[in-house]
Amino acid sequence: MAHKLANSLVVLDFETTGLSPDNGDRAIEIGAVRIVDGEITEQFQALMNPGRQVSPFIEDYTGITNAMLADARPCDEVMSEFCDFIGDDNLLAHNASFDQKFLEHELKLINRHYGGEFTCSLLAARRLIPESDSHSLGNLVKHLELAGEGDFHRALFDAQMTAKLWLSMLNVINEQFHISSIPFSLMQQVSCTPKKQVASLLQDYNLQQCSF
Repeated sequence: MAHKLANSLVVLDFETTGLSPDNGDRAIEIGAVRIVDGEITEQFQALMNPGRQVSPFIEDYTGITNAMLADARPCDEVMSEFCDFIGDDNLLAHNASFDQKFLEHELKLINRHYGGEFTCSLLAARRLIPESDSHSLGNLVKHLELAGEGDFHRALFDAQMTAKLWLSMLNVINEQFHISSIPFSLMQQVSCTPKKQVASLLQDYNLQQCSF
C-alpha cells in the first residue's frame, strides 16, 4: 500500500450508539466518499439498524432517531455492501482510531476484512494547521473557510468535509514544500511525527526526490 498516493483513497465516518464497540456499541450510519487523483468521484451513505434503541443523547447529537433506524437495513447487510465499496483502497477518517475500531468490529461480525491502511486527518491537522484554536472537524472547516452544505455529526457530510480538509492539507504541502505527488505513507509519517520535526521531514523528502 505504501506506493499509493494520498490523493486517492476512501474517506469514511461512522455515527454510532456510543463511544466503543468494546462496550457493546454499534454503528448506526456510515458515510464515505472516494477521492481519485484529488477529486471526489463516488459516495456511500446508509443508516443501519443496530438491533437496539439508541439513547436520547445520541438522537439529539446526530439527529438520527429510533424511528429512522427502525426502517433501516441491518448492520451486517450494510457493512457487507460497504466492504465491497472500500475494496483495497487506503482509508482516512477524522480521529481515525474511533472509526477504525468500529469498522473492524462490524466487519469482524460478518467475517469480512479491508485491504487498505488507515491514516488520520485529525493528527495531520495538528501538525499542518497548528494555528487553529481547535482541531475538531467543525473548527477546522471554519478556520479554513471550507464550503459545504449539511449537518455535522451526520456521516456523509462529515466524510465530505474531511475529504475537503484533507485535500486542503495536501495542497499546503505542495505549495510550501513543492511535493506534488504525496505518498500515502508520507502522510502516515507526518501524522506521527512530532510537530517541530514535520517541516524537516517534508524538506528532507523533497530533497530526496530531487536527487533522483
